[in-house]
Amino acid sequence: MAQYFVIHAENPQARLVKHTVEILREGGVIAYPTDSSYALGCMLGVKAAQDKIRQIRQVSDKQLFTLVCRNLSELANYAKVDNSQYRLLKANTPGAYSFVLNATREVPRRLQHPKRSAVGIRVPDHQVVQAILEELGEPMLSMTLQITGDDAPMNVAWDIRERFEHQLDLVIDSDIHHVGATTVIDLTEETPQLIRAGVADAAPFGL
Repeated sequence: MAQYFVIHAENPQARLVKHTVEILREGGVIAYPTDSSYALGCMLGVKAAQDKIRQIRQVSDKQLFTLVCRNLSELANYAKVDNSQYRLLKANTPGAYSFVLNATREVPRRLQHPKRSAVGIRVPDHQVVQAILEELGEPMLSMTLQITGDDAPMNVAWDIRERFEHQLDLVIDSDIHHVGATTVIDLTEETPQLIRAGVADAAPFGL
């Protein structure tokens, strides 16, 4: 049965953040709040946890994960970013965006786009997520918690626990800034491309 932590959105309790990271390091799957709906997260390299997330989401192994990073410095380990892209990213992160970027050699092939060397990257604007990532010391693998057939991502912690209490290791109850999907922008080419409109404004990217 999933554990249930109520974590303050502005001042996350260090004890609960540390316990969250212990669960992740033990191979657990967590449901956590972001600046746009809830997401499922696990450690890099834990295949069983990745398989569990795909099972919960009811998606195939072709569904890509997003690397959730603390900041641009960490992002640069996994994505190739030129000067103009860096300026765009710096001006708009953290935020409710997911970016498709050209992957570096640090990214395992199974986490990349099947037809090109690209990876999804996210730097969320949420204190709880940032605290978890800081304690973890590396990115999380993540997918938005939207189940096939549902109209929107899940955003109520109690509902998530009730629905998936036997599949998740932890549900974190905390505030969400904006309910909805992230805005997904492809930055693999010279001109940004809008993949999905979401809660974040695409205008800064000329879209």
